[in-house]
Amino acid sequence: MRISLASVFVDDQEKAQKFYTEILGFVTKMDIPMGGAKWLTVVSPEEPDGVQLLLEPNGNPAASTYQKAIFEQNIPATAFEVSDVNKEYERLTQLGVVFKTPPTEAGNVILAVLNDTCGNLIQIYQMA
Repeated sequence: MRISLASVFVDDQEKAQKFYTEILGFVTKMDIPMGGAKWLTVVSPEEPDGVQLLLEPNGNPAASTYQKAIFEQNIPATAFEVSDVNKEYERLTQLGVVFKTPPTEAGNVILAVLNDTCGNLIQIYQMA
């Protein structure tokens, strides 16, 4: 058994696709129309056949309630590993990304938390 797909709820798939590809640097893997929404996944360019992240619309009331609640409690929806948190923080800040938490040491990791503009806080981290 292995993880091949994970998901994050988004309030706007088009905006999410732009942010996750143009800003974070992922690449679109699947973009399949499904009525009013899409089956929209992104992957790391370093692992194009690796784990896909589904940018899932939050149209279900339970999904939007959950998304809003964890955002308001400052809980990241997911986390992405990076090789250098400080370097990514600088790069993303220059692109206008808003960080809730700047690079911070927390035990054996250095982490930062950003706003993905689609209703989520996202943690980036590196192992210390």
